[in-house]
Amino acid sequence: MSPAVLRSGPYRFYFVSHDLHEPPHVHIDRDAFSAKFWLNPVALAYNLGFPARELRKLEMLTTENQKELLEVWNEFFGA
Repeated sequence: MSPAVLRSGPYRFYFVSHDLHEPPHVHIDRDAFSAKFWLNPVALAYNLGFPARELRKLEMLTTENQKELLEVWNEFFGA
């Protein structure tokens, strides 16, 4: 399991080390649900189980934390 870079309520935001060659993005999990958002610009890459209402909330959280997530991405991957 990859370390969390952000937690918000029940949501765990994290990077996966083998995603190094993809554009900046974040994975988000809650229980058995998972989603991936590109970070620049913020856009949904995939969704596994989150209802539309929750996806909108996740997009908002990702947008609110975009700058910090990109900074941590660059530190994590050495960009």
